[in-house]
Amino acid sequence: MKERPMHCSADDLPAAVRDLGMRLGVPPGGSEEAIVTLTQAGHMKRQLGSPSWMAFTARQTIAPTTCAFEWRARFGPLGSISVCDALADGQARLDVMALGFIPLARTAPTAALLRGERMRYLAELAWAPDAILANADLRWRGDGPDRLVVRTGDGPAAAEITMTLDGDGRIASTFAADRPRAAVEPTLPTPWRGRFSDYRLHLGRWLPFAGEVAWVIDGREEVYWRGALTSWSMAA
Repeated sequence: MKERPMHCSADDLPAAVRDLGMRLGVPPGGSEEAIVTLTQAGHMKRQLGSPSWMAFTARQTIAPTTCAFEWRARFGPLGSISVCDALADGQARLDVMALGFIPLARTAPTAALLRGERMRYLAELAWAPDAILANADLRWRGDGPDRLVVRTGDGPAAAEITMTLDGDGRIASTFAADRPRAAVEPTLPTPWRGRFSDYRLHLGRWLPFAGEVAWVIDGREEVYWRGALTSWSMAA
């Protein structure tokens, strides 16, 4: 399959992409004005290589027609540590705060940060399936009978991930060969993998209610994020 050009209609998508959207319950063209809002609960490692995990709760919004999301999570006792991970208007953001007003980390905008956040948006299309058909900034190609490659952006901030489909034709896993682990040099491009499970029919969409994310370092996979949906909705 050839990549589709930017800013074309759902009718111009490869048939395998249209079929994926329909299997997930998306109407033709997707719900273009419907922003996804979801909540999660789970655990995330304090740092790679550590046996210690932190519980979190999170609220996330995902846009259907442009590559944009905002993930706000709370960690620690009484949610004392807050994280904002976001992508909007071609700008990426990652902030960590204590007690809601003490900055612990604020990542400066870089091409590596933007690339990483674009990869996250692409990898989470299973939680915003309408974007598969409605987001004209996504470029698709096939990679065998059960894999699709999706790409967005240009230049050093271009992002690409590969989706593998399960036996029901739903998104089982996502993979990026070189997601940046750091926003500044050295950016440490590293294989990065996500897995989805526990698909349920919810509000007309087939959604994975569980997921995990891992880095692959020196050939060894290290899961650092595990979470489950606690709510999901769409609204204009």
